[in-house]
Amino acid sequence: MKKFAIILTGFFLVVANYPARAQNEMFKALYMYNFTKNIDWPKEYREGNFVIGVLGNSPIVTELTEIAKKKKVIDQAILVKKFASVAKIEDCHILYIPTTKSSLLPEVLAKFKGKPTLIITDAPGLAKQGAMINYVTVRGDQKFEINVENFEPHGLKVNNFLVSLGIKVN
Repeated sequence: MKKFAIILTGFFLVVANYPARAQNEMFKALYMYNFTKNIDWPKEYREGNFVIGVLGNSPIVTELTEIAKKKKVIDQAILVKKFASVAKIEDCHILYIPTTKSSLLPEVLAKFKGKPTLIITDAPGLAKQGAMINYVTVRGDQKFEINVENFEPHGLKVNNFLVSLGIKVN
């Protein structure tokens, strides 16, 4: 758990000179990768590639692809997929919905009802509307909200360490 904090601290130092917008996407991608260390997927999801899906166009795809070149989720290679529409989304471990596609959250939730997919959003109020994790900016700092109640219906288990790092939403 301390390793997560050390990684984030080192990351903050490395990206201090990047423009704010690009820096935010890097933070979000790093957070997303570190979330994988604190969430348990069902056994059948621990084989093959670890798939991170992104709905629509988002600069986070570039950042996630860079992470995927260097990191794994336990023994699983990371595969980043971009989906043009909800209808085209395939099964994935994580699905990121950027702000520009936030209105599609109800459709995504219907498609992934009962499936072990971590749904991460990036718009105010979405953790209360069904997302498990929602990125927020607090006083200029990138943070995340977490709604523990939204994990169980998807068969995902989140550890208390991750909950303690986020802004808890019910």
